[in-house]
Amino acid sequence: MGNMTATGSTDQKSGTTGKSLGQYLFDCLKLEGITEIFGVPGDYNFTLLDTLEKYNGIEFINGRNELNSGYAADAYARIKGISALITTFGVGELSACNAIAGANSEHIPLIHIVGSPPDKDQKEHKLMHHTLMDGNFDVFRKVYEPITAYSAVVTPENAEIEIPTAIRIAKEKKKPVYLVIADDLVSKPVMGRGEPTPPKPSSNLTTLQAAADQVRQLLDRARKPVLLVDVNAMRFGLQTAVRQLADAMNIPVATMMFGKGAFDESHPNYIGVYGGSFGSSEVQTAVEQADCVIAVGMVWADSNTGTYTAKLNPLVTVDIQPKMIKVGGAEFPNVLAADMLLELQKIGYKGSGAAGKGAFPYDQVTGEPEAPLLASTYYPRIQRMLKEGDIVVAETGTFYNGMAYVRLPRNVTYITQGGWQSIGYATPSAYGACIAAPDRRVLLFTGDGSLQLTAQEISSMMYYGCKPIIFVLNNDGYTIEKYLNVKTENQRYNQIPLWSYTKLAEAFGGEAFTATVRTNGELEQAFAQADQERAGKLCIIEMIAADPMDAPEYMKRMRNYMEEQAKKGQK
Repeated sequence: MGNMTATGSTDQKSGTTGKSLGQYLFDCLKLEGITEIFGVPGDYNFTLLDTLEKYNGIEFINGRNELNSGYAADAYARIKGISALITTFGVGELSACNAIAGANSEHIPLIHIVGSPPDKDQKEHKLMHHTLMDGNFDVFRKVYEPITAYSAVVTPENAEIEIPTAIRIAKEKKKPVYLVIADDLVSKPVMGRGEPTPPKPSSNLTTLQAAADQVRQLLDRARKPVLLVDVNAMRFGLQTAVRQLADAMNIPVATMMFGKGAFDESHPNYIGVYGGSFGSSEVQTAVEQADCVIAVGMVWADSNTGTYTAKLNPLVTVDIQPKMIKVGGAEFPNVLAADMLLELQKIGYKGSGAAGKGAFPYDQVTGEPEAPLLASTYYPRIQRMLKEGDIVVAETGTFYNGMAYVRLPRNVTYITQGGWQSIGYATPSAYGACIAAPDRRVLLFTGDGSLQLTAQEISSMMYYGCKPIIFVLNNDGYTIEKYLNVKTENQRYNQIPLWSYTKLAEAFGGEAFTATVRTNGELEQAFAQADQERAGKLCIIEMIAADPMDAPEYMKRMRNYMEEQAKKGQK
């Protein structure tokens, strides 16, 4: 980022830069391309927000609660590279905890700024509102320590060190960071204390060469190698390098569930999503019978491997992580993924492309127009609706599992929470996406159960003129939860109240295009109309499922597997 003292002229006598702490903070964020900051006002962040209101080039985007603002900031960072969130002390920041933990789990760089009680009151250990009434003002920062990559109490004396450090760590580690600033210090001038930026991480060239030699030996014997792309290829900016490698080597490419959207799915070498035994059997065969798997940014988690039914032979796997490489089980530390991908291109391996057609279950549109909505017929129709440059947000649950197998057009930003999987994430996330990219079409796919957790952000969308197309799958409750519980049936706790989803916009004081659809034909018609109407208003399409327990193939296989495991457990 360079030496941050350059942003203001230093007054030699006092050592101050003539800038207030608040202005300096917003200057640093603006340098990163942040043009909006999400959050909720509270009395301890008023000075921050007053400074922001007068500040040119960054707008405050208000949310209906801090949790939702955190989710919105998460999506914004996925699109723009980094984001910021402002909450108030205690009550506000604790509401945002879930969103920040999610950003940590999912590798999202987010700057969380907390306005705290006046510094003079903290020093006197006064009992203040929004505290635990014990005079301890450091307790919530400690709560945040395990779920962020860095936390600091910012003062005018340390601002020029702490703020750039926090931003640098967020960008390097792709994780959230936490800064707390006392309300009465925001307008105080910062002291000129810029620290030199540490050198950028670089690869150990000897280790890099050793790793490349090992891969060369693997590829010398390989007849059917595969490139497997996962989520951290996306998070750490490796997509172009991966694409170049795929073109140079000309071998089949699959993505994992978390990594959906990390590779262009219209590419001739793309064969589909690898979901262990629950996904496509063609992709499973291609990946598991490969004699060399080059895996980029892989996260070996339960919901990314078909409950660990995915099986990779470690002896033929090249595991490329952002700062460490494993080849055939041997570790090569201090090697950067970007350097390794370049080295692999130099090896000069040439394959013969993707053998046969890829496995895309929704390429053929089936089902009569008057037939009721079923996963097997609405997913192919959804696939046909998508176009280049869309932002697609899919909620945890039924849509997460079904949308994974919808083939995306080029340059689609695909947003899900594969690892953290907090239900309710998608609606505020779509709101954040609309703010980050106002000129792109945003499509939100959410379930009735999930929407009920964070529905109030539809109101924020309308307030800020966002016009996404929202698909609500009404399958009468938490269908994903019913699938995951194989021990009992008709659980009352997985039932939910029946809302009038298409009337939400009206209740929130806005206008929307709405439609309730029950058949394939009605879905197509509603979508065609929504695509016209979205120029002027938000759109809500409620999809009534013919059968509450209907689900995509992936979920059915997962259910069968879990039933078998449960039977084994009873024996």
